[in-house]
Amino acid sequence: MTSTGVPATVVVKGEYELAEGGRWADGRYVYVDILSGRLFELRDGFGSAPRQLARLDVPLGAVAPVGDRPGAWIAAAGTGIALLTADGTLEWLDRPEDRTPHPSRMNDGVADPAGRFWAGSMAYDGTHGAGSLYRTDADGTVVRVLDGLTIANGPAFTADGTTMYLADTAAGTILRCRVDPASGDLSGGPETFAQLRDGEGSPDGMTVDDEDCLWVAMWGAGAVRRYHSDGHLLHTLTVPAPHPTSVCLHPGDDRLFVTTARHGVRNPTSASGAVLSVPVPVAGTAACSWRGADAETNPPTVGATAPPTPTVHRSSPADTGQRPSRLV
Repeated sequence: MTSTGVPATVVVKGEYELAEGGRWADGRYVYVDILSGRLFELRDGFGSAPRQLARLDVPLGAVAPVGDRPGAWIAAAGTGIALLTADGTLEWLDRPEDRTPHPSRMNDGVADPAGRFWAGSMAYDGTHGAGSLYRTDADGTVVRVLDGLTIANGPAFTADGTTMYLADTAAGTILRCRVDPASGDLSGGPETFAQLRDGEGSPDGMTVDDEDCLWVAMWGAGAVRRYHSDGHLLHTLTVPAPHPTSVCLHPGDDRLFVTTARHGVRNPTSASGAVLSVPVPVAGTAACSWRGADAETNPPTVGATAPPTPTVHRSSPADTGQRPSRLV
């Protein structure tokens, strides 16, 4: 294993409490600021300011493009899964976290190569075992796939869609799941891919590169790790912010984009709560789309146009009773 400091460039200065969910989609880099419910894009070679695409009045954990509906997204938002239209309307598919005993919100999410959307959840107070992983199928059905997690984070898939990596951030664990691409079912239970020790940071957002290696943002450690598919640690990159939250590899430009958080940082710099760019020797792939059945002409009818927005508690660590690591 090698470890290096890297010449990271601040692409967007630190103005976000909890930037997350960085993805390369439709020729631009998109990301969210979870607690403020905002979605942004960066275009034009990253020489211009980010453009805000949407602002919700619930937390926004992550989005994926919707196939055949330009400008539309499927979103892990508030307490469930919704379609976010180009005009900013939310069409709820389901809000399963409304039915849980602990006040909770959705967290990170990603579409797989087969066109399904996967997203995790967490309790606001970090209650052990209160988080879940959900899968949204083409007909809009939202299925709880795993429970007993604490902070479900960073679903990431191999290019063939047969392997999913999932972090339980609070437990310091990266899980590996075998997935049947045809059905979306897990083949057996999750296995431990990596277990972090105290002081090594907590695994957050993840992505898989074009060599099938896993990149992991390490919250609390100011680092990004790269793992071989057999589980051994290949490389650790240090970054100039203590809380990196997600990683995204440019599909053809050998650059790694890293979102970071200001939250919980006592003396934040311009790199805390920023988007960073780091040169790396590998590439990634563009984000997959959620391919809902007849998405353009016949949107899923599992949920209707957004009902009255639920009251969602999103505030400071003092209000949530959380340590900084509990907000990722």
